[in-house]
Amino acid sequence: MEAILLLEDGKTFHGEGFGAKGTAIGEVVFNTGMTGYQEILTDPSYKGQMVTMTYPHIGNYGINPEDMESVKPQVEGLIIRELCSMPSNHRSTESLDQYLKRNQILGIHRIDTRALTRHIREKGSMMGIVSTDDSDTQTLQDQLRSHPKIIGRDLVQFVTTEEPGLWKEKIDRQWYYDPIQRLGKSRFKVIAYDFGVKQNILRLMTSFGLKVTVVPAATTADWVMEQEPDGIFLSNGPGDPEGVEYAIESVRKLANYRPIFGICLGHQILGLALGGKTYKLKFGHHGSNHPVKNEETGVIEITAQNHNFALDAKSLVAAGFVQTHVSLNDGTVEGIKHRELPIFSVQYHPEASPGPHDSLYLFKSFYQMMETNAKT
Repeated sequence: MEAILLLEDGKTFHGEGFGAKGTAIGEVVFNTGMTGYQEILTDPSYKGQMVTMTYPHIGNYGINPEDMESVKPQVEGLIIRELCSMPSNHRSTESLDQYLKRNQILGIHRIDTRALTRHIREKGSMMGIVSTDDSDTQTLQDQLRSHPKIIGRDLVQFVTTEEPGLWKEKIDRQWYYDPIQRLGKSRFKVIAYDFGVKQNILRLMTSFGLKVTVVPAATTADWVMEQEPDGIFLSNGPGDPEGVEYAIESVRKLANYRPIFGICLGHQILGLALGGKTYKLKFGHHGSNHPVKNEETGVIEITAQNHNFALDAKSLVAAGFVQTHVSLNDGTVEGIKHRELPIFSVQYHPEASPGPHDSLYLFKSFYQMMETNAKT
């Protein structure tokens, strides 16, 4: 079936639809990963966005139930060069086309994704609309103009859990990255704010011997303190951190309470809570191959990333933070720690879903921080 992609600046791409039929709207971004499309589709950080895969052939290994990062795909749409209709992998249970169709997600392929990516790099990420039902550009443009933009919008409300719950998934040995990952007998209690948490994050924290309770994004600081946790985790998530004011307020109140570890959106919320500022990147960081320098050790980490906003480096000094990590692609802030409080965060996704395992040491650092600051 024919499909059309129209960007808000009027740029148009014609291709073929797959997955569901209909019309979808979202911010168009590109991801540079060669594999991992299943984890990308189910990453809640992509809520509100349509993902363009720069690797040309997608769907080769199908879909399997073990590699989901949430219970369903979270993207608004998928844009690729060529769809593989006959996947080949012993773990595959269905094709990418079948999976998207079953979950009512639109896809478009047989377009020039190289040209689309270069356009976004030059002009910046922008809203787009994909349709298999309507090819009239004026009608599509009108729909696009009336759709809310990303800036200032709270997308976390659409992906967070509804009720607090203890993470109970059985730990498989594949989630242990070294033989001493379980660091001790202590079952430290962690409250994990779900701004759009990926399941592999929860698997990894549990594999370190942590007892993790996942709570809704709007959970108050008072409720958290009533639970008497040993540490607080701020997860990844979608959209503009300034749109999640309730979370910023809760984190501000918790800053002097227990050790805090934040990633991605949680990293940005932590910075805002203590007086930092954020800004929107031109086309964001989306992929599993982003080089980051640890400024404390000099080690270069290859990281998985998915964000369109970043913390302003100058504002962090007055907020009491020291920058610990920096992007080697564009110099943006990739990690911070507080000068006095047991608080640290990184902009990337250290649980590596999908991506390299270079940054898993951060979970160990969180555990050790809770040991040092254990309740007496």
